[in-house]
Amino acid sequence: DDVGADPLAQPAGRRGRAGMTAAGRYLTGVMAVAAMAGSAVGLLFPPVWRGAGWLALGLALVLQAPLGLWLVASVGTARMPAVWVVGILARLLLVGVTGLVIVPWSGLEAGAVLISLVVLLVAFVLLEGVVLMMQQSRIGSR
Repeated sequence: DDVGADPLAQPAGRRGRAGMTAAGRYLTGVMAVAAMAGSAVGLLFPPVWRGAGWLALGLALVLQAPLGLWLVASVGTARMPAVWVVGILARLLLVGVTGLVIVPWSGLEAGAVLISLVVLLVAFVLLEGVVLMMQQSRIGSR
């Protein structure tokens, strides 16, 4: 009776990746993608394209982080397909508005901005897929 359960030995008491929520995994992935993209912009882009890379990264993060969290939260609900469609349409709208409004306003090279933006959005969509597969495998194993 004097010995209590060790919270670290109990499954519910563990911390770290095993106890991380889907939203936590997604945000960790977003930070990793953003860090890699920021490093690439700073180290690999020619100086004349760096502004385009930073703009694309900022736009992608502002749109993608909330969309991805919304999608992850909708897994297992009837609204999940609608959330996914809205997210895809929002990404397409962002690319269109960037090409037609933001690029001319900013004076940056269109190709550098749009290619960077599309590559980042694709990376974030792939990240969503990985997180959703992990979440689905956890749901299926219960």
